[in-house]
Amino acid sequence: MSAHVTALSLPYGERLPEFANLFFAFVLASLIGLERQVRQKSAGLRTHALVGVGAALFMEVSKFGFFDLLAPGRVVLDPSRVAAQIVTGIGFIGGGLIFVRRDIVRGLTTAAVVWVTCAVGMACGAGLVLLAVAVTAGHFITIFVYTPLSQRIGRARPQTWEVRLAYHTGLGVLPQVLATCTSRGYEIVDVQVTENGEEPGTDLDDRPGRQREETGPVALLPRQLFVTLRLRGTAPVHDLVAELSELMGVRAAAGGDVSEPSE
Repeated sequence: MSAHVTALSLPYGERLPEFANLFFAFVLASLIGLERQVRQKSAGLRTHALVGVGAALFMEVSKFGFFDLLAPGRVVLDPSRVAAQIVTGIGFIGGGLIFVRRDIVRGLTTAAVVWVTCAVGMACGAGLVLLAVAVTAGHFITIFVYTPLSQRIGRARPQTWEVRLAYHTGLGVLPQVLATCTSRGYEIVDVQVTENGEEPGTDLDDRPGRQREETGPVALLPRQLFVTLRLRGTAPVHDLVAELSELMGVRAAAGGDVSEPSE
């Protein structure tokens, strides 16, 4: 009898349904984080579990944390205000996961997954558990179905890419460049090497995959050549340009897609 009275005396927000909502948020967020952990992403199991259960708790606080301040006809609070701040605050975590290395953006998908995990936690905190389960299932469909599907679609549409390099002679750079391109599955359509040319990136700045390397010991070498490669392949040249720019002797590199020449 005393246990029954104690349960009834608990304030709103600290009863069994609220604890159940936090539990569901923790489980669903952990499932999403486990997938990220297995794929060795920058935000893994712990981050997603904390984001999900934290968002759920914020929702619980927004719903039940101000009952003692309410007065009929005098004090009215909007429970959606905390939810709006959660959406704003999660942007700081997402921004910390996105970084640019040599003009190549990384971490966009991981940041989006953290954002979705926050939404799952908020839904659980609001008592919308079935919606949270549906979104969690949608996450796994996106990762395990859309990823190979997008790769398959990409393989069906080969494109022509252009890569420009400025490199120093005497270091065997060009054979390494050609070997790297072919090892990544690109077909070399055309190679043009000149002694005079524009620094790579001057007219490809607005195209994807631009890479530059302005400093280093190779910058002291006197003679510089310019090479323009026409490649045929399905994958964008972002990663290829990043790898080529790391070769010893390469001073600058840029890449992007080009239009097919008219017959």
